[in-house]
Amino acid sequence: MKELTRQLLAERGVKLEDIATIVLELQLPYLPNLSLADCLESVERIIEKREVINAVLTGISIDKLTEKNCFDEPLSSMLKTDDGLYGIDEILALSIVNIYGTIGLTNFGYLDKTKPGIIDGLNDKKSGQVNTFLDDIVCAIAAASASRIAHRDRDTKLAAAKADEAN
Repeated sequence: MKELTRQLLAERGVKLEDIATIVLELQLPYLPNLSLADCLESVERIIEKREVINAVLTGISIDKLTEKNCFDEPLSSMLKTDDGLYGIDEILALSIVNIYGTIGLTNFGYLDKTKPGIIDGLNDKKSGQVNTFLDDIVCAIAAASASRIAHRDRDTKLAAAKADEAN
């Protein structure tokens, strides 16, 4: 399932490195020594989680079925145009974001609003490819990956502080 997830993302034009670049931009102000390799490792760990795999499989399937006109109106038009009041695409993405709590949610909101990097390209309707779910899923993977890094950094700092106290 992990490989299928990677394959589906790649088929839709999403490279894990593209997501890692967003994570780096998001976390670098807080962790100046963070590397792209660290961010890529975090993205890889996130997309291995069952909730993420399920969201990717579901979202991409809905996007593909929309391209094939498999939905009745008015749903078909809402999905094709990524109607701002539809919202189910964000709800699916939140299943990914919630893995890391509130920081994940804040990161997701920021990325969904600013649409950096590949997210902006996925949101562009000119290609003819429907990415109504995929753009939010990529936001969520980046948000969760950044949150994972923040949590791990906090854990490292707390462990170091406890070690200092013990000495």
